[in-house]
Amino acid sequence: MALSLFTKTKKAIIERAHDDYATKLRLKYKPYYHAMEAQKGTHIRLQGRDMVMLSSNDYLGLSFHPKVIEACGHGAKIWGSSTTGARISNGSRAYHIELEEKLAAFLGREACHISVAGYVSCLSAVATYAQKGDIILADKNIHSCLWDGVRLSMAAVERFSHNNPEDLRQVLKNVSHSAPKLLVIEGVYSMEGHICRLPELAQISDDSGCFMVLDDAHGFGVLGRQGRGTVDHFKLNDKVDILCGSMSKSLASTGGFVSGSRELIEYLRTNSKQTLFSASVSPSQAAAASMSLDIMQTEPQHLDRLWRNTKRYREMLKGLGLDIWGSETPAIPIVLGSKELVYRFWQALLEKGVFTVMSIAPAVPPGKDLIRTAVSALHSDEDLEKIADAMAYAVKQM
Repeated sequence: MALSLFTKTKKAIIERAHDDYATKLRLKYKPYYHAMEAQKGTHIRLQGRDMVMLSSNDYLGLSFHPKVIEACGHGAKIWGSSTTGARISNGSRAYHIELEEKLAAFLGREACHISVAGYVSCLSAVATYAQKGDIILADKNIHSCLWDGVRLSMAAVERFSHNNPEDLRQVLKNVSHSAPKLLVIEGVYSMEGHICRLPELAQISDDSGCFMVLDDAHGFGVLGRQGRGTVDHFKLNDKVDILCGSMSKSLASTGGFVSGSRELIEYLRTNSKQTLFSASVSPSQAAAASMSLDIMQTEPQHLDRLWRNTKRYREMLKGLGLDIWGSETPAIPIVLGSKELVYRFWQALLEKGVFTVMSIAPAVPPGKDLIRTAVSALHSDEDLEKIADAMAYAVKQM
């Protein structure tokens, strides 16, 4: 039998995937990708057990609001299930324009553009406005979507210490005064629960001629008048050039938005590949976000309840001697400092019927391995009592 002139070579990428240590660990311990079998508000069913959800970003609890659910169904009934296209071509609809105008008015901005995902919106908010030769000044703890925007822009990047205006000043001393500069920060840092020090950062930005991009995915719906967010909380709307965020949290939908002056948003619609080539937001999800925005302005009890629950939960954790990393918002981490402790704590909570999420290095800084928890307006007093019992039990297991 004649031998082949070519020897068969193993596919290196398949070998890499087969040998990946992180994937093997994930499959062994199964801390992620849990598929809930049922949910009603803050109550879920997982592997046949009823549990309390303590890691959802449904801050205002609107994902189960009857009006939101009704609007979601109505959107599909009128417009179908999908536009099956990008906004620039066949995928633009009247309901997109209506939602963008409502969001812009709510945020006190001239214009807004919605995209199919918060990740896409926030990535594009950096990648569109920065380019090679520019300098991006970025808080070290910004979200992965913003870092991807930094990378795609091909701009130079200088990092400064998390939420540290003084370190930003020091970094700027070594940056060309004449170079175009962008400051990239978050309103609320979701892993830490910190509110950005916007007044000081905005002053530095003004003094140094920085274009400012602020991701307020976790501040929108939580801070400011009726949930207008971090910028409104500090009354500094005129100091932030681009405000972006997600519709998958307080707006109880999916998708994201970028808002700013009309000129800047039209520039994005012309130059952002993420905007040009992404399918448009579905009718159901736009309708859900639109109704949630109405509810935020007409039913203040949800925001009031969120902060009452947050205060009670924070006091609970402090009473148990747990480190919450100075969180100021409903996104509250429990810092345990090692992967082993985090896994044991997470397992103990699961045993007691409380579902949370683990975050370990490199997703967080070394020594900051944590349990990520988030409070919702939907958490009842009974939920919080069950959570308190579970936390006390988990502390004893450490």
